[in-house]
Amino acid sequence: MKGYQKQYLKGLAHKMKPSVFVGQKGLPRSVVDAVETSLEKHELIKVKFIDFKEKNTKKGMTGIIETETGATLVGMIGHIAIFYRPQKDPKKRKIRLPEKKS
Repeated sequence: MKGYQKQYLKGLAHKMKPSVFVGQKGLPRSVVDAVETSLEKHELIKVKFIDFKEKNTKKGMTGIIETETGATLVGMIGHIAIFYRPQKDPKKRKIRLPEKKS
């Protein structure tokens, strides 16, 4: 994914509220499943880390989420990570990424 596409997605995510919260239990299967479900429905989601303030810990967890769900980490702002994964069915896609930098 190119930088201008990530910027576009960050702009779309700006007004969104987090749809998944990672608490003190970390990343149990239920949290990964919640991310999966949210991505399936919305394509672009925010995940908020409540109890993990250390940058390296959050970085490791976002890597796990990317691997487990096939999503792309668009950006990390404070304790909120933005993930994107296009809908598998092209007819159901809500988000169209720009092809060229405008």
